[in-house]
Amino acid sequence: MKFTRKLLLVVAAAEMSAVAPTFAQASTTAPEKDVEIDFAADQLDYDQGSDVVTANGDVRMSRDGNRVRADQIIWNRKTGEVRAQGNVIVRGAEGDLAYGDSVELKDTLRDGIVENLLIVLKDGGRLAANSAARKNGVSTMERAVYSPCRVINDSGCPKEPIWKITALRVTHDPVKNRISYKNARLELLGVPVLALPALSHPADDRGGTGFLIPDIQYTKNNGLEVATPFYILFGPNQDLTLTPHIFSDVAPLLQAEYRHLTRQGAYQISGYGTYGQRLSTSDPTLPAFQDFRGYLEASGRFQLDKRWSLSGSTRVASDRTFLRRYDISRDDRLRSTVDLERMTRSSYLSIQGWAFQTLRTGEVQGQFPVALPVIDWRKRLTDPVVGGQIDLQMNSLSLVRSAGQDTQRAFAGARWDLRRITPWGQDVKLTAYGRADVYHTDDVLSTATVDYRGQPGWTGRAIGALAAEVRWPLVGALFGGQQRLTPRVQLVGTPRTANLKVPNEDARAVDLEDSNLFALNRFAGYDRWEDSSRVTYGVDWAWDAPGVRVDANVGQSYRLTSRLTPFPDGTGLYGRTSDIVGRTDVRFKNFISFTHRYRLDKDNLAIRRNEIDATLGTNKTYATVGYLRLNRNIGPQLEDLRDREEVRLGGRLQFARYWSLFGSTIIDLTGRREDPASLADGYEPVRHRIGLTYEDDCLTFGFTWRRDYDAQGDARRGNTFQLRLSFRNLGR
Repeated sequence: MKFTRKLLLVVAAAEMSAVAPTFAQASTTAPEKDVEIDFAADQLDYDQGSDVVTANGDVRMSRDGNRVRADQIIWNRKTGEVRAQGNVIVRGAEGDLAYGDSVELKDTLRDGIVENLLIVLKDGGRLAANSAARKNGVSTMERAVYSPCRVINDSGCPKEPIWKITALRVTHDPVKNRISYKNARLELLGVPVLALPALSHPADDRGGTGFLIPDIQYTKNNGLEVATPFYILFGPNQDLTLTPHIFSDVAPLLQAEYRHLTRQGAYQISGYGTYGQRLSTSDPTLPAFQDFRGYLEASGRFQLDKRWSLSGSTRVASDRTFLRRYDISRDDRLRSTVDLERMTRSSYLSIQGWAFQTLRTGEVQGQFPVALPVIDWRKRLTDPVVGGQIDLQMNSLSLVRSAGQDTQRAFAGARWDLRRITPWGQDVKLTAYGRADVYHTDDVLSTATVDYRGQPGWTGRAIGALAAEVRWPLVGALFGGQQRLTPRVQLVGTPRTANLKVPNEDARAVDLEDSNLFALNRFAGYDRWEDSSRVTYGVDWAWDAPGVRVDANVGQSYRLTSRLTPFPDGTGLYGRTSDIVGRTDVRFKNFISFTHRYRLDKDNLAIRRNEIDATLGTNKTYATVGYLRLNRNIGPQLEDLRDREEVRLGGRLQFARYWSLFGSTIIDLTGRREDPASLADGYEPVRHRIGLTYEDDCLTFGFTWRRDYDAQGDARRGNTFQLRLSFRNLGR
């Protein structure tokens, strides 16, 4: 029989998209009966005597997700042998594509033999070989080449891949998602750089068990360092990375990181450990001694049910210089927390505990509190009888110190807010607030700052406030865009509050800013309350045009009473008239970002806060500038409000398609002018960093130089050189 149209044998004909392969060893067993095979062709011949189908012209054959496309296919239905020739494309059920000159398959389309093979993996990686065989889904290739890099340029012309792996034999297991090599070598830019007698890696970027690319760096503290991670994949939801760090000048260090995703949440645990020398931070004159040194970090979050969740984290170091010595972190305080939460649409409950570890030399660990428990409950009542919204809150806190003041606090409060828009467009907000506090303190004399102590024993107080705020947005056209001018006025009335009778644990770092200018209480925490009546006034201005946006605000407040406030002098809130604060944000497309925050002295307009953050450029080439000067003139007795000045510079320059230069620096400009207690000369570099990087679709290379100027204990100042190399699918 001869057909000159598309024909289906067994089931209806179906058009197939470009396909790709799976291979296998040919078999002489008879084909299975009653199996659905899609078969389409421009021309088809069928020999009834031999039961052989010969198809020509855009032939397509598919079974169980495996598909073949070729110029010609000869199918022996008795033996189940399928031979495809001419522009053969095979797609396996896993989604990989294979190209070849000729393929011999079983009619399962799974196993077979192919000549001049090219496999295109799902992630774009390529495997090429002179010949290949596939059995039980596993492809074995002889004299093969693998590369995840592009092999054509933007013009469509062939090009040599940046790197490739050549081997006498390559095995591809799509089920295990692994590619294994025998007698392989790595070639970079066409030059052999590394012999690899045995190697395996994931077929895509999903990862798999094996070694990752080493990290190499040189530091002043430890000498030459080589870190070789070994990644262990236990399953799709958990893994472990073990990284030995070998140093030329100090003992080795072992790093481990375990990650686990569960049905209810996820957690991870990482740690570092070594046994080596360290210096005493309390007495630098003492000789170095051998000791265990390490660091543990863990975090996780679990959704217990629809409303309850549990989260926590911990960070603990063996000593105060370990993190700096081994270039893990530059944090000077570590925090550990646990938090049990319950949330509904109208309520919230949090039960917390937290603790701190100081890494600063000269600080006493016993003066840092352990908070357990910290309980916060909130309830929102919408549309009550009087209208508006009511927020209820209860809070308790217990702070315990081994060498300092102990504090327990509890309060209950309520806040009512009513917001309305007048017929003239004014936005009016009315607020009423009330709260009752009770405190208990011990060992108050161990707190050096008198204003932070409070009275020993039990102390109670009541807090109340009434407030009214009016905003009047005025909208109009300006310079081809839209502007919005919004004057704001707020009136707050509150009676005298017993502030200094209770300790100050959470409201020490106070500073007048644009963000808290119109706040009901401009202290950051609960332990201090702004207890004088006042009027606050300011204006917001915004302008929007195509590609441009400007936001600005400025404001000030005035006290209606002359009694003393609990604010320290220099915070901008001392006295009847506050300092002037403002903020300006400018955005021009994605090219310019500029933010300026400031505070001007009410008496002489001296700049008490000057903060600038600016970015100019694109994602590939940009420059950033950060500057901060706090000139509050606060006495040295308040350690939380010290003045300082610093500048931060950074940038990136892409000078070629794949090449970039980057750098950053931090300079401490703090001198005795800003901080009378400072011993700095007004120009002290903190850290510099300069690097060169190359990054394309399959290779990342980087070299970085960093210099640290801060020295503590055995964490000395000096240079760090880091070399980083990452091959796609071969690890970082």
